[in-house]
Amino acid sequence: MEQGFFIFSIEVMEIIEIIEVDMGNTKKTVLIFGISSFVGSNIAEFLKKDYRVVGTYYQSQIQIPDVLTIPCDILNREVIQSIIYAVKPDIVIYAVGLSKLDLCRENDKDANALNTLGVFNVANYSERYKSKLCYISSSYIFPGIDKIFNENDTPDPCTEYGKTKASAEFFIQKSCLNYIIFRSCSIYGRSFSPRRMNNFELLESKLVRGNSVICDGNIYIGFIDVMYLALIIKMAIENDVTNRLFQFGSSDVASFYDFAKIFTKITKLNENLITKSKWPFPEIKREVNDDEVGHKRFFKLSNDNLESCFSIKMPTIEESIEFTYCRLGGNMSSRKSKGPSSLLKYI
Repeated sequence: MEQGFFIFSIEVMEIIEIIEVDMGNTKKTVLIFGISSFVGSNIAEFLKKDYRVVGTYYQSQIQIPDVLTIPCDILNREVIQSIIYAVKPDIVIYAVGLSKLDLCRENDKDANALNTLGVFNVANYSERYKSKLCYISSSYIFPGIDKIFNENDTPDPCTEYGKTKASAEFFIQKSCLNYIIFRSCSIYGRSFSPRRMNNFELLESKLVRGNSVICDGNIYIGFIDVMYLALIIKMAIENDVTNRLFQFGSSDVASFYDFAKIFTKITKLNENLITKSKWPFPEIKREVNDDEVGHKRFFKLSNDNLESCFSIKMPTIEESIEFTYCRLGGNMSSRKSKGPSSLLKYI
């Protein structure tokens, strides 16, 4: 244990030297815990143009040009303190976590450690060193009934994943004086990790190869390209938004089956390869009777506060997929630009 920490301390000293050499740089520093994750890596890639970005990983190191990455055990308080002290970030983004609903239920201790306890550690030291904490939560903190939820609705999660996210939200709001929380719908896009394919990449890969795809038709949630989240985070940093919780997502909801259908419509792939099914939903308790909702679950978020604060209009799922298609190399006559300016409609 001492040997491992000694090795890490050497790496922290190297980080300090890099930061000191770069002291003439007036860019703000963003520290991303969990930079090897799908969300963390994409946010880093987007923000590195305008900020000095440093990221941590646990075992799966990734290479992002112009981004410094360092090892970190999110449950080791001494390591977290050393990193935050060395980097002195203006903004800390927490992108660590176990997000698959079934894995969270099967490994509830790991889910609690990564989605909740790790947040406690990072939040405490971010507060101590006066860094703004940005936490990405989930619409799964709600019970899955057919209504539009807003920020003031009481969390009542029906999954282990939602339970851990709700706990982290509560802690941050009660304990931190400088934070932003984004309660998000399902975020999709391509990952930087070649070893792990997310649902979007699996869908794309199978359809391109002409393989059949079985998609869930019972869970209704928003879907939005990860670049929208990255842009909103950048806007929040630039406007110095503090102590706010925003709900963030597409303006409509759909099942993954509906999402896949829209995807094939835009990309001109074969929609006949898609089959509707019911994926197991790992529920921990029931707030409503299955018969009342026809075995369906709905996670609809109101974007009103987000749109009002930033004077924007969030896209529909179809508009988001159109943007995704363009930025990944497709050709849509309705979307000539692939840059950030084509992401949002400004009011």
